[in-house]
Amino acid sequence: MTRTHTVVLVEGISDRSAVEALAARRGRDLAAEGVSLVAMGGATNIGAYIGRFGPPGRDLRLAGLCDAGEEGAFRRALERAGLGSGLTSGLGSGLASGLGRSDLEALGFFVCVADLEDELIRALGTAAVERVIEAGGELGSFRTLQKQPGWRGRSTHDQLRRFMGAGSGRKIRYSGPLVAALDPDRVPRPLDALLAHL
Repeated sequence: MTRTHTVVLVEGISDRSAVEALAARRGRDLAAEGVSLVAMGGATNIGAYIGRFGPPGRDLRLAGLCDAGEEGAFRRALERAGLGSGLTSGLGSGLASGLGRSDLEALGFFVCVADLEDELIRALGTAAVERVIEAGGELGSFRTLQKQPGWRGRSTHDQLRRFMGAGSGRKIRYSGPLVAALDPDRVPRPLDALLAHL
């Protein structure tokens, strides 16, 4: 059994499934490479997981993926663990200055615009996402959501994001199939960059 040397911290199971699906598409077996994907059950748990797997704990190489809204929590936890300084300011770039999102990326942490579902919907286009939902047997449910007063007149993109977040386990169920439907040259940058970093 390969010994784990890198731990990838992601917010939830759907994010882990997406990374696994992309790795599989590219013929990579992350576990065999010594990479462990850990779904933290929410970004607020980042400090505890860095404590467990990072310098204060097992001192393994860390990487991760987060939503834009959780970037601050990731920055603060990395700083507290001594993995960067000035990360919370978000100004400038370059590891020497310890500032900006580029520093997070240098540390192996990548930020999704809005969230991973938003990234996947933009990369695929709404028609392709609807085909994935149809293959999952839920196109009728999506059409029902589109007719609801609060969602009528909203963009299909926004409706799809809501649909993914509304059903129990829906993000988890669709993350792998959405990644599988991507054109190889249309993989969302944060997901692509994370896998390239590993």
